[in-house]
Amino acid sequence: MNVETHGRVHLREQPGPRVEILGPQIERADEVLTPLALQLLGSLHRRFNARRLELLDARARRQTEFDAGALPDFLPATAELRAADWRVAPVPADLADRRVEITGPVDRKMVINALNAPVQTFMADFEDACAPTWDNIVRGQLNLLDAVRRTISYEDPATSKVYRLAERTATLIVRPRGWHLPEKHVRINGETVSGALFDFAVYLANNHEALARRGTGPYFYLPKLESHLEARLWNEVFVAAQDALGIPRGTIKATVLIETILAAFEMDEILYELREHSAGLNCGRWDYIFSFIKKFRNRPDFLLPDRAAVTMERHFLRSYVELLIRTCHRRGAYAIGGMAAQIPIREDAQANAEAMARVRADKLREARAGHDGTWIAHPGLARIAREAFDEIMSGRNQLAVRREDVTVSARDLLSVPEGAITEEGLRGCIRVGVQYLESWLRGNGCVPLYHLMEDAATAEICRAQLWQWLHHGARTSDGAAITVTRFDRLLMEELGRIHEEVGAERLSAGVFPTAARLFEQMTKSDSFDEFLTLPAYELIN
Repeated sequence: MNVETHGRVHLREQPGPRVEILGPQIERADEVLTPLALQLLGSLHRRFNARRLELLDARARRQTEFDAGALPDFLPATAELRAADWRVAPVPADLADRRVEITGPVDRKMVINALNAPVQTFMADFEDACAPTWDNIVRGQLNLLDAVRRTISYEDPATSKVYRLAERTATLIVRPRGWHLPEKHVRINGETVSGALFDFAVYLANNHEALARRGTGPYFYLPKLESHLEARLWNEVFVAAQDALGIPRGTIKATVLIETILAAFEMDEILYELREHSAGLNCGRWDYIFSFIKKFRNRPDFLLPDRAAVTMERHFLRSYVELLIRTCHRRGAYAIGGMAAQIPIREDAQANAEAMARVRADKLREARAGHDGTWIAHPGLARIAREAFDEIMSGRNQLAVRREDVTVSARDLLSVPEGAITEEGLRGCIRVGVQYLESWLRGNGCVPLYHLMEDAATAEICRAQLWQWLHHGARTSDGAAITVTRFDRLLMEELGRIHEEVGAERLSAGVFPTAARLFEQMTKSDSFDEFLTLPAYELIN
């Protein structure tokens, strides 16, 4: 293997792929960009990257069909599989109780605090909560390397407080990037590698032995899948990686986020493809709403109301949740609920009490529906989520809750919720979208805004709704049309409000102008960008 890393060349005798590291040098990077990790990455890239690209092309072709008026349905070709009696393999002991899972980015302090939180698992996120600067990606891998070995610590430069792992910590699960995202800082034989394969290979190669010594294993969350064929590719990657590293097949366990409308029609098939490696399915609610908008963006009859009005009680979302629980429990798989994005409001006791009451109601809804666990974005919500599930769930899971009362049709999953589009909804989309994008371009992918923890998924909803409303000439509840002229005026007014909130210096300096310009371009563009992170990725260093 020939490895070029920022001007340095390491030659090895055996033939192999030429790996180029294009990112800047980072302290301790050689501890994660190890020969074994790069060799595994090279092998996986050569075997599977072409298939990954084929599947991305298949997404584009299917989108063309939807743009022409087609609608998804359950697959006739796999009807027998859905009717058959089969179950996924059992999970290890440290994945048997998942009632509260915390998620967050892979920065050092967050990793320590999340692992120390009173929860069952921590999902360390290289995807929606992580702006993929080279520094974030490499340091994130270093942070997980140290966390697995329990050597991680962090001293806050502002307070001198030192953070270390507690005696008892949550089970670690890693979310690599989706199939669509590249890692532009690494090339193999001149080809840009997949961000998903990079995140997966580097973490697995460097940590599988240390994880085994601690009685745990390499566990993953898989994002943005749109078909069972994409799940099949992940399963093939798992098998190849385990064989290459001498790990018993089935050691890797993966939970799939059902966060696209198309995956909702293939939940049985996705579980089947990963049945040896499956740890269940998760309701990725924010990306699911974004996917609903995106897939049917050209249809005026699929306009959604304000984001705040699209709650989990809406028929299309409730149907998706109930189908996921029924599907999982029939197959012996875990059904994990969605994110509570609220964060504690320390400066307003009344507002905080109201927000926490909404969290409790949401978690009770999930537990009563039959979920086996749920997500939170802040440790301050752990007790509320745990108490809600403990009130309903007597054991470690609810696999016995089969939900045989549930029958969900394609019409149920495609039911468009009614509701108002308001000027405040327009303004909120602009304000949140621009501020999130500005933070993302500065390297921060998890942003507290207006008492909610926003990540790329919620920012995607903001810009997708604006695009949808603008391009279909929607009207707000006061009867006024949503036009380019109106959008331009609101954008300028909301930038003025942001100016007052964050200060003139930050607004005029750095990347705020770039963020506003990109957000404006994506909203007005005749074509719809599949992911805001793709054009934005070209703008980060």
